[in-house]
Amino acid sequence: MTDVPVQVPAERRRVGEIDFTVLSLSDAIDFVLAAASNPSAVGHPGLAVHFCNAYNVALARSDRSYANLLANADVVFSDGVPITWVGRRAHPETAASWERVYGPDVMRGVFDASTTTGPLHYLLGGSPETLDALQQRIAVEYPHARVVGAESPPFRTASYDELHARDRRIAASGASIVWVGLGTPKQDAEVQRIASSLPVVAMAVGAAFDFLAGTKPQAPAWMQRSGTEWAFRLASEPRRLGRRYVWGNSVFAMEALRTLRRP
Repeated sequence: MTDVPVQVPAERRRVGEIDFTVLSLSDAIDFVLAAASNPSAVGHPGLAVHFCNAYNVALARSDRSYANLLANADVVFSDGVPITWVGRRAHPETAASWERVYGPDVMRGVFDASTTTGPLHYLLGGSPETLDALQQRIAVEYPHARVVGAESPPFRTASYDELHARDRRIAASGASIVWVGLGTPKQDAEVQRIASSLPVVAMAVGAAFDFLAGTKPQAPAWMQRSGTEWAFRLASEPRRLGRRYVWGNSVFAMEALRTLRRP
């Protein structure tokens, strides 16, 4: 890998208990691409990248261990529009540059900019069917992007030996970016574990696997812009996401007020 002048963005502002990295979407994509060309230049040895929305803020309020995990994160992007609304209001000096940096949009942007020489991608998460559909979609829409590995871990806690074997597979693949879609909060812990073990950019992108694969519907652009994407997802998966949004939105509303009242 070639050395490139890249630094972890220093502009961070707090919403709730989470310190968010303030960047525009295009700058975030450029940063990921630059970091992937030499992860060890910015990571220890790798770089952990998180995408947090209102639910993550609510979870950080109720779960101290999760809040501590994110406090040690390298990069935390604003995955939800409500985060940017509260952040710009609470920290007006950042309003011009604070945009929603949505996991699926970053994933699309990075794949679109990929070439046959890099970055090299590893997919970790999702069901076998989703992974197969995602790889087929990538091959069609981003023919120059190289996926060098993909695996769907079992739905249980992995053993030490299994994690060690996983790291060996990732290292052997030559991947420079590991996309992790294991659900919150499991994926956040995993990207930090991977980044602490391997010189890669590990990205916790959640439902991006399903959206890019086309296995789950994505909210229309106007709902994403208006901050009502959660309603679309709740209507699509009420049994799975009901508690998440009813509880999460109410806790986030309180966290938003706390943030706006801070001196």
